[in-house]
Amino acid sequence: MSDPFLPSANPSAWLGVMGGGQLGRMFAHAAQAMGYKVAVLEPAADCPAGQVAERLIEASYTDAAGLAELAQACVAVTTEFENVPADSMAWLGERAFVAPAASCVSIAQDRIAEKRFFVECAPTSGVMPAPHKTIASHADIDAIDDDLLPGILKTVRMGYDGKGQVRVRTREDVRAAFDAMKGVTCLLEKMLPLAYEVSVLTARGHDGASVVYPIAENVHRDGILFSTTVPGPNVSAACAKQAQDAARAIVAQLGYVGVLCIEFFVLADGSLVVNEMAPRPHNSGHYTIDACVTSQFAQQVRAMARLPLGEVRQHSPAVMLNILGDVWFEGDGATPREPAWDRVLALPGANLHLYGKDDPRRARKMGHVTFVAPTLEQAQNSLRQACAILGIPE
Repeated sequence: MSDPFLPSANPSAWLGVMGGGQLGRMFAHAAQAMGYKVAVLEPAADCPAGQVAERLIEASYTDAAGLAELAQACVAVTTEFENVPADSMAWLGERAFVAPAASCVSIAQDRIAEKRFFVECAPTSGVMPAPHKTIASHADIDAIDDDLLPGILKTVRMGYDGKGQVRVRTREDVRAAFDAMKGVTCLLEKMLPLAYEVSVLTARGHDGASVVYPIAENVHRDGILFSTTVPGPNVSAACAKQAQDAARAIVAQLGYVGVLCIEFFVLADGSLVVNEMAPRPHNSGHYTIDACVTSQFAQQVRAMARLPLGEVRQHSPAVMLNILGDVWFEGDGATPREPAWDRVLALPGANLHLYGKDDPRRARKMGHVTFVAPTLEQAQNSLRQACAILGIPE
């Protein structure tokens, strides 16, 4: 297994990415800025990351020849989405430095394994997941504790952006949802009195050193992230410290290397509940590109290259707005037109990031805008104006 230590950016060194989406694209930009070349393995030819990487290996995530080409070319490999086959990551890990490791990715791919891991972490992290139960049969539905309802039924695997989730109030609702999901194994989570959601972006180096970014407060619409505000306007100092301490404990117990995002619920009584984690840079961390000393993508490069982690200090208050394909359409119209980016970019502190996707579709993530300002109120005001320009309901 090749394992060269990379003490500095070396133009002859290649970093690999499993996945060709926008996260891979932004990772490639960060890696190239530090002097690395990037190879992307992705089955789709015209993918956001492939448009900017030095090499696109057009192959499936399990293709032996494609994986071999990636391993041979790269000194280190990462993933830009959590549903990459863990077996492929393990195979790569025998031939190159892989961060995060396949064992960490596999936990995040399975909601049951993830919840079990959070429970195991609780003595050191100080937080628990929501009460939950595995639903693998109609007998499991019959045995549901009354206290678990109402709840949310989630598929154990392959859920993201609100997909594979159904709100349920009764056993009959659970039975109908379970049948609609074709009887795949699910997890029933108790619905809790949620005040708001925060995400904690952390990174851990190969040497065990870790950093935690400022706490981000998120707003979702239809299961998709709408906006991220940092610093979170409702996040108390005590809540922020508890979430950051929990993130450090979780990332250490995982033995993780790279950027990890952990989502927490803050309940009406102020208590903290751990929800889920993403073993990669995260949508809610995009603000770090424009508002922090070290972006989450540059941090991932540092961790992969086994360099010292960067400073996570936030130099400006920031609000990030997700841009979905909906803004290309007026009302219920079916013909797309280019949004008024000139008017958006005229707003104070506006930083536009588009992902190179030429097929705008409703609910598809096409880009984001981050507004930075001397005060959070000014950044929020720019976001409100951008929503008005783009026709996004506030």
